[in-house]
Amino acid sequence: MPSAAERTRTLVQSTCSAVLLVPGLEGAHPWQSVPEARTVGPEGDLFLEFLADAPVVRAATHAQDDELTAVLEITDVAPVSVPHRIRGRARVSGWLTSVPGMTRPGRMMLRLETAEAYVDDLWGAGGVEPEELKDAAADPLAVHETELLQHLHAAHGDQLRTLSTLLGERAGEQRDVVPLALDRFGLRVRCTGAECFDARFDFPEPVRDVTELRRAMHTLFEAAR
Repeated sequence: MPSAAERTRTLVQSTCSAVLLVPGLEGAHPWQSVPEARTVGPEGDLFLEFLADAPVVRAATHAQDDELTAVLEITDVAPVSVPHRIRGRARVSGWLTSVPGMTRPGRMMLRLETAEAYVDDLWGAGGVEPEELKDAAADPLAVHETELLQHLHAAHGDQLRTLSTLLGERAGEQRDVVPLALDRFGLRVRCTGAECFDARFDFPEPVRDVTELRRAMHTLFEAAR
């Protein structure tokens, strides 16, 4: 399974919704605290792009070095319609500073020096140290996951339902099998019906790209058939 650091970094670099919380800025409009882009630097720090006149930018610009604390909160929502759609949450806290000249005109880049991180998702909950976040890699399928899950849900519903044959008696009389999450290690689905539960189908070996994923999915569906 992916480590807590890998899962946190995947969420940071994904398109999940995120908001930057800064003490004293509780009165700002929520949309003004949403970064337009976010990346992880080579040292594990987060780089967050905002409009140049955003309240968080003004606060970071006027603060002294390492004086302003902040928390980036990330919420991961399943890209397909499924009961209980929130798949996980992550928090990265640290010290906020501005980095002039790193982005396009009208924008400002803020640097969040990571102090600690925490993730609570479908795998479980765990803390992440800055060094772990620096060394972790995002899942290679993360940039394609939304599109892939939506495609599976829309075009391969019959094949997904056949996966229930691999669950034995646990399958019961569930009425649907919905793709919930996809990573290099396997596919997670949510079975709904008399009861709602998740099932995980691991690939024979981790996949590195979409080409290898297609082969792994073909093998999985063949096994179910």
